[in-house]
Amino acid sequence: MGYIRFLIDNRLFLLAGFLLTFTSSYGQTYFISLFAGEIKETFGLTDGSWGGIYTIGTTLSALTMIWAGALTDRFRVRHLSLGVMVLLAMACVAMALVPTGFLLVFVVYALRLTGQGMMSQLSAVAMSRWFVAARGRAISLASMGFAAGQALLPVIFVALLVRFDWRILWVLAAVCILVTIPVMQMLLRQERTPQSMSESTQSLGMGGRHWTRAELLRHPLFYMLIPLILGPAAWGTALFFQQVHLTEVKGWSLVSYVALMPIYTLATIAFTFITGWAVDRIGVKWIVPFYLVPFGVSFLILAYADTIFMAGVGLTVFGIGQGMQATAITAFWAVFYGTRNLGSIKAAAAALMVFGSAIGPGITGALIDAGIDFPQQMIPIAAYYFAGALLAGFGILRYQRDLPSAAA
Repeated sequence: MGYIRFLIDNRLFLLAGFLLTFTSSYGQTYFISLFAGEIKETFGLTDGSWGGIYTIGTTLSALTMIWAGALTDRFRVRHLSLGVMVLLAMACVAMALVPTGFLLVFVVYALRLTGQGMMSQLSAVAMSRWFVAARGRAISLASMGFAAGQALLPVIFVALLVRFDWRILWVLAAVCILVTIPVMQMLLRQERTPQSMSESTQSLGMGGRHWTRAELLRHPLFYMLIPLILGPAAWGTALFFQQVHLTEVKGWSLVSYVALMPIYTLATIAFTFITGWAVDRIGVKWIVPFYLVPFGVSFLILAYADTIFMAGVGLTVFGIGQGMQATAITAFWAVFYGTRNLGSIKAAAAALMVFGSAIGPGITGALIDAGIDFPQQMIPIAAYYFAGALLAGFGILRYQRDLPSAAA
């Protein structure tokens, strides 16, 4: 089935997945960091103190995700998304009204949990469950919401920030979320749900069975994948979180740098689709170990970039990694561990990713305060990516032999 026919036949469910990932934008680092300068100025924060607040709030959300993410095994996406989107809108309003820097911890916690955490979790689990043979294509199409958010929202809100107070723009974000809710409810009136899926539509993991989260946490492969799970979340988040600092160090204007986002997004979109096709054709086990390599290359390019053009090249390569990751890692959990307990399994991985997104800004912010600017930090970060790719490749090569013949 071609992409166009697949898109037409499954348009309601795919659009729902797209809206879930797009709406996650309001709790993603690339959106929150647009207001970093105004937040630091309003509350008298340094790079390190703002990074510390972000780290604490995001770490708390990571811990909560271990429990909250498992709710996707018990409730329909239609019902769960309604509650999560209302809470996300309330978190945006809280950011608009927050009176002190201390309370920023709780606002960041709410934004990260409901936005980056639960909205992304809902889309990933839904696409992995609703689609089996075309899982890669479904995930890649739904992931376009991430790409659209990264391409459109920074440009729009940076332009609005010139004319409007930053707090007003957070109210606008809340309004955008609330407007999306009735659309989501309409799309999922006849939702495919975990409860309604027959045993034959579920896919088995290693050993020909469905794994539980407890079994996942006792298996060596999970621990060999931790650097791969943490890396893009930690250092990719830091790249967007420190974009104001990065442009200041490099001598670029923030507007020029943000204007590169559509180029980065095009690369993300292209490789999201390419990876979706590859997952369905050659298998996810051949994709996952390699998606860290573009991240490492991009950080090396950005570390030495001295022009806005080279920044564009670095972000393009970074987009290749983002596109590969968006599809591959989501499909990986369903293929290797089965789909019956996918929500709780994905929640464990999501908690690690959210925790990674917490420590990245905190570590890089502290190092900046210590006199080590972000471009200097990018070289050891690139080495981390390459080492993580080798470890993940070794683990997958070792355990892929346990996959059922159909999945392998």
